[in-house]
Amino acid sequence: MTSKKRIFSGIQPTGIIHLGNYFGAIYNWIQLLKKEKDLDVFCCIVDYHALTVFQKPEVLSENIKQLAKLYIACGLDPSRVTIFRQSAVPEHTELAWLLNCITPMAELERMTQYKDKSEQHKSNINAGLFTYPVLMAADILLYDTDFVPVGEDQKQHVELARVIAKKFNNLYGETFKEPGVYVNPVSARLRALDNPEKKMSKSASSEYNYISLTDTPDIVEKKIKKAVTDSGSEIKYGEARPAISNLMTIYSLATEMSIKDIEKKFIGKGYGDFKKSLTEHLVNFLKPIQKKLSAIDDNELEAILKNGGIEARKIASKKVAEVREKIGL
Repeated sequence: MTSKKRIFSGIQPTGIIHLGNYFGAIYNWIQLLKKEKDLDVFCCIVDYHALTVFQKPEVLSENIKQLAKLYIACGLDPSRVTIFRQSAVPEHTELAWLLNCITPMAELERMTQYKDKSEQHKSNINAGLFTYPVLMAADILLYDTDFVPVGEDQKQHVELARVIAKKFNNLYGETFKEPGVYVNPVSARLRALDNPEKKMSKSASSEYNYISLTDTPDIVEKKIKKAVTDSGSEIKYGEARPAISNLMTIYSLATEMSIKDIEKKFIGKGYGDFKKSLTEHLVNFLKPIQKKLSAIDDNELEAILKNGGIEARKIASKKVAEVREKIGL
């Protein structure tokens, strides 16, 4: 097992990548890289997970490419980070099957995301939707992951990976690390612009739910103008004011200003002034990401993904070989 601390995380290449994805995932990875110089980081495009919902092949292919570009444009340096497609490393699905065979049904039945997604996709409640937490566990356990940066809603999946690792180790001897969780306490709570009772989601039916990393200034302005606010007009953070508190959180993340400083800045001012300022800061925040995004060459990107897959397989193949030997294959 590696002497470096190792993190693994991934995003599904479905829909539009928005601020919630950025601050809930990519931002965390970048902050960890800044804090920990001696760190192994595996940033996966989890394309197999995307298949629990039907994907048009040409759209999926384009989304994979776009997500990989966004990883890089947001600041993930391929010389420090292993960026790869999940589907380029067949050990993910092989290990998932082996772990499926020791995972109790009861553990999967209690997964809240399965219940939520079954409700959202009633016409396509497939076996993959039920067992994908085991694939997620395989993703994590393949790389002797020390901890996984996730949003609050994903903590249960990492806990399942720990349960599966412990069970395998008890059955066959010490094989897997039991991964920890890293949750950013602020970004994990980023909510929808049109309904602060729900999280910002790329599968939302309305584009006014989120700010996409590729939104133009005009679109950002339109979405912020339409964003829900609370009764009254005071720019004040608190549980009783979920809508403006969410917008203030976004403002804080985009500007690195504290909530208290934002409150001071807008004393005596209303939602109109606040939203205008938030729009300007978001446009400025997105501009360098979009500039880098447009400059990434497709051939260069393919080389990065290919090399990332090769590096990931070096580790994954050793782990699966060890597992095979332990279970008698």
